[in-house]
Amino acid sequence: MSVADVWRVTQSEALLNGISLSTVGRWLAADALRPWRYHLWIFPRGPDFERKAGIVLDLYQGVWQGERLGSDCYVISADEKTSIQARCRCHPPELCQAGRPMRVEHEYERRGAVAYLAALDVRRGKVIGYLSEHTGIDPFNELVGRVMSQEPYASASRVFWIVDNGSSHRPTTFPQRLARRYPNAVAVHLPVHASWLNQIELYFSILQRKVLTPNDFPDLGALEERILRFQEYHNREASPFRWTFTREKLESWYRRLKQAA
Repeated sequence: MSVADVWRVTQSEALLNGISLSTVGRWLAADALRPWRYHLWIFPRGPDFERKAGIVLDLYQGVWQGERLGSDCYVISADEKTSIQARCRCHPPELCQAGRPMRVEHEYERRGAVAYLAALDVRRGKVIGYLSEHTGIDPFNELVGRVMSQEPYASASRVFWIVDNGSSHRPTTFPQRLARRYPNAVAVHLPVHASWLNQIELYFSILQRKVLTPNDFPDLGALEERILRFQEYHNREASPFRWTFTREKLESWYRRLKQAA
């Protein structure tokens, strides 16, 4: 849709017939309306969304059940980035030149896929992750074990694991499984349809932009090496994400949604 499309529609309305194209353009500009643009977003529709999201946001602020977390407590944000493909372009890319970006061949051959399971230490910014052929309960248990078997998590007072409701860590089974293997670990589930509140997704988006785009790898081994090398690079200068969406902002946002409904 464009200004011209909007103008054509106005010509079918008796009250607006005869209005010029430039007038419609000025009206839209004056009201900052661009009907041809849109943003995708995720509407909160999970049961008890506000309460569950508030618990996670409190943890990001270093608070659990109204009390400040001690220095020996840690918050882990974990998930899987599934089916990362190694795509070998049918013609080598042409490097960028002055005034011209790199050119990447559109067609490619698939050279396999891998899953990346990763855990972000929210308070320190470091990432622990590994690559697996599959996702599921056993691969995710492997990730948990890699984290909980090393310091400072092995001897921590509490380690909070923030996860979504995926099949590898369902809320009906994961908390018991986690506590049984690691008594100092606590599972905290996000509301349904709220992965955007999981900080590991920020790291995955950085990985996607800096490492996986454009996707051009001769084989799966090259893709795996690149992902793990980036993890090492990230951890050398790791710092926590500057998370600004607090419980107070959530409550204000939720009130606006209810008023608009």
